[in-house]
Amino acid sequence: MLVRLTYGPAFGVRNMILRLLVLAALAFAPPALAQGEDWPAVLGRARGQTVHWNAWAGDPRFNDYIAWVGAEVERRFGVKVEHVRLRDTGEAVARVVAEKAAGRTADGSVDLIWINGPNLASMQAQALLYGPFVDRLPNAAKVDWQGKPSTRIDFTLPVGGMAAPWLMAQVVFVYDSARLAEPPASMAALADWARAHPGRLTHPVARNFLGATFLKQALVELAPDPAALQRPADDAGYAAASAPLWAWYEALRPALWRQGKSFPENEAGQRQLMADGIVDLYISFNPAEGAIAVARNELPPTTRSFVLKAGTIGNTSFVAIPYDATAKEGAMVVADFLLSGPAQARAVDPDRLGMGTVLDVAALPPAHRAAFAETPHPPALLTPEALGKPLLEPHPSWMTRITEEWERRTAR
Repeated sequence: MLVRLTYGPAFGVRNMILRLLVLAALAFAPPALAQGEDWPAVLGRARGQTVHWNAWAGDPRFNDYIAWVGAEVERRFGVKVEHVRLRDTGEAVARVVAEKAAGRTADGSVDLIWINGPNLASMQAQALLYGPFVDRLPNAAKVDWQGKPSTRIDFTLPVGGMAAPWLMAQVVFVYDSARLAEPPASMAALADWARAHPGRLTHPVARNFLGATFLKQALVELAPDPAALQRPADDAGYAAASAPLWAWYEALRPALWRQGKSFPENEAGQRQLMADGIVDLYISFNPAEGAIAVARNELPPTTRSFVLKAGTIGNTSFVAIPYDATAKEGAMVVADFLLSGPAQARAVDPDRLGMGTVLDVAALPPAHRAAFAETPHPPALLTPEALGKPLLEPHPSWMTRITEEWERRTAR
């Protein structure tokens, strides 16, 4: 799963004041570059620097992509990239926190972090980020800031140019077209289908990010006022907004695999159930999940993907630069290269990563549009047009509450 988040009780306690802290951090953040320093000057200062890019290393595809980026950036700009491999993004955040507590103001050990969600919010709130710098990146002009709002609003909080978007993820449902001719168009229709086909649907446990996302997708569709989900959840607001979700889920649960008494632990568990012919569809946060599984012979060639008619939740992965980074200019060069047409086209390629692009492809120069057009497009992979506009994530406090309530309900 590309999304690496750290949720804990401390974040839940702080979420009511987090917006104010973020605004304060943005207000007192240092300028991105020295006064009057233009991009050629940044390139000059970056040459010869080594960027320690702290990034999750749990998937060989991403490790290979980061290695390719490093080779390209060194060849083009003379900037070396060292992949500091993480099990969890929180490891790098904790390192920067410790450096600030020790009074360090420069020569930090982390130059660039792959980050989003509460980890990004926490670093913003504690003034641990360098910037804003994104508006100084030449390739930032190619980003689809309006059509893909999660590039500027991460889990309801403004990014404010303190982190550069990199990859898009979006909820899709993977299914076997040989067993399911016409997939459901909404979460309500999904429940109707499940009741008509008992045992043919499941989802991961809600403590897994993807399992919680299954519930969040239903919450976004069923909440009386979806705009309320963009604010922290208080007791009264949560009760009103989530009541339709739980009514829907209690009606659905008996029709799930094993009558909703047992659930797979993660996406791989779902995939195996479909490969074994036990379930007919499952949720993923990677638009290329089906295509990758077919290429690996994990699912049959009849595998396809779909999104719901009203849209599905999406989010963006970012790269951020800590306040005390040693190679700030080199980190900006890497961030800018990640937004280039060639780098984004390679990320979209299902044989490489298969992730969504943050760019407005239609506005790219013809040569760069051609690179996207030339990427493989297997039947299980939806086109960007078919994916549609992603829906914003609810505030993280909603995920915390629905996960806790799901665990109470399923423990009965």
